[in-house]
Amino acid sequence: MKAKLKISNKRVVSKIDERIYGSFIEHMGRAVYGGIYQPSHKTADDKGFRNDVKDLVKELNIPLVRYPGGNFVSGYKWEDGIGPVSQRPKRLDQAWKSVETNEVGLHEFYEWSKEVGMEINMAVNLGTRGIEEARNLLEYCNHPSGTYWSNLRIENGQQKPFNIKTWCLGNEMDGPWQIGHKTADEYGRLAEETAKVMKLVDDSIELVLCGSSSDQMPTFGEWELTVLDHAYEHVDYLSLHQYYGNHENDLEHYLARSLAMDEFIKGVIAMCDAIKAKKRSKKVINLSFDEWNVWYHSNEQDKNVEPWQIAPPILEDHYNFEDALLIGCLMITLLKHSDRVKIACLAQLVNVIAPISTEQDDESLAWKQTIFYPFMHMSNYGRGIALDPEVESPTYATKDFNEVPFVESIAVYNEEESIVTIFAVNRSKESLDFKVELSGYEVMEIRETIEMAGYDIKADNDVNNQVVKPSVKENVSFNSSDVLTSLSGLSWNVIRCLVKE
Repeated sequence: MKAKLKISNKRVVSKIDERIYGSFIEHMGRAVYGGIYQPSHKTADDKGFRNDVKDLVKELNIPLVRYPGGNFVSGYKWEDGIGPVSQRPKRLDQAWKSVETNEVGLHEFYEWSKEVGMEINMAVNLGTRGIEEARNLLEYCNHPSGTYWSNLRIENGQQKPFNIKTWCLGNEMDGPWQIGHKTADEYGRLAEETAKVMKLVDDSIELVLCGSSSDQMPTFGEWELTVLDHAYEHVDYLSLHQYYGNHENDLEHYLARSLAMDEFIKGVIAMCDAIKAKKRSKKVINLSFDEWNVWYHSNEQDKNVEPWQIAPPILEDHYNFEDALLIGCLMITLLKHSDRVKIACLAQLVNVIAPISTEQDDESLAWKQTIFYPFMHMSNYGRGIALDPEVESPTYATKDFNEVPFVESIAVYNEEESIVTIFAVNRSKESLDFKVELSGYEVMEIRETIEMAGYDIKADNDVNNQVVKPSVKENVSFNSSDVLTSLSGLSWNVIRCLVKE
């Protein structure tokens, strides 16, 4: 079989907003306690944060981290996480039936985020709280000094403002499971008024309005149209959430889930633009896909976890090779929509449905799950301009889609380095001859070739055995206008080309 990718410097999707490579840390499970923070661990720094975890996080080159939730935020009192640690209260977290110690709060997380090179995407509680608490938190974080909340921040050791610029107006408020669940009208009005007040405190911030918690919600569509109708002129992004799983153990169906993501994104864009037209607005609402990942491996084991523990081991999916292939397809899909998807957050970062895992001891080092690698490659090499991909590929059919291309691909041009990076997934079990035709770029040399291939689709990694990992891709050739290679069956591929325009 043969496949082809055609790209041109005249056909672009968009300059990629680096925040599309964001992630997420919620106070749930072992994401914070036993994940990024473990004072007893042999690698812990003087503040209790694990250096081995920090090292892996830095490899991912993540620019933005959503915090502190997630479902957790809808019952969270942010004031519990400031001031002397010894005086902070322990609270029941009803979202995950856990005990929150508040050892890590706003100041500690801010310092950690700066050390690993991330900005914070802060979520405010619009479940059990509202306008006043959101306003106070923003004043605490961003106002220079001279007011009650800004002076309290200074008293707590942070002289300069945190200067957090991206804020989420609650979390999944459409979900009946959410603490403080609201109807679309109730949430839309609250979000509108909260947004207005927050921008009076700091008009430089950007706000994310809650969309549906998945496209399978019975209120999907109606929810988006209603909340946008209320808050359109006061917010900057609408959120999307979606998780994927191979519940039916059907590989072909599973690897086609990126087509479902594509339809989801297109549908939400259409709804944003419908409200724009209705309001005769000149403002464009972009998208924040601020929860996305594979999540299904841990569902059964989580049913046996005892409630009201501190940092219980929940949502600890153990990812395999087919999951890594899907992550590659999903990230390519996000880049295809980088003209409107400006923020995306892989949910989550450590232990909880995450690319990085740790063991429940003080000696073992953090390790990389299979999905670590495609995300790392995209985050590091996918900066620049997304080129509009024209893919010619044989197809197959699933129960949801009549034509699923065997090859999912996109290319990104980095102007600063004069590098075109080609990303490609082969969904077929057979190898394909793959030709990349470049128009407007002269290929000077192949700088790097990467492949993940040859593994059983259920192969995974663990702390003692890092089996599934990238290798150098062989058999890549080029001339001035073409790159030629073979894509191994069921493979993730990265080819980096030095070019001249």
